[in-house]
Amino acid sequence: MCLAIPARIVKIKGPVAEVDVGGNTKEINIVLTPEAKVGDYVLLHAGYAIQVIDEKSAEEIFDAWEEAYEALQ
Repeated sequence: MCLAIPARIVKIKGPVAEVDVGGNTKEINIVLTPEAKVGDYVLLHAGYAIQVIDEKSAEEIFDAWEEAYEALQ
């Protein structure tokens, strides 16, 4: 099973973007999503943005993770 996580792009320089993932920043490759721009949410997998998604979809994913985490407590 593969898992991709939502990340918000805060800076782009060529094929590399700096993203915010839950308050942590990370550099990723955006070569697979050339349409991505600062402020967009992307699905991040293995260091690559694999799809641009809207903010609502990102929030739904974050909410689902929170519910799953709470169910384990």
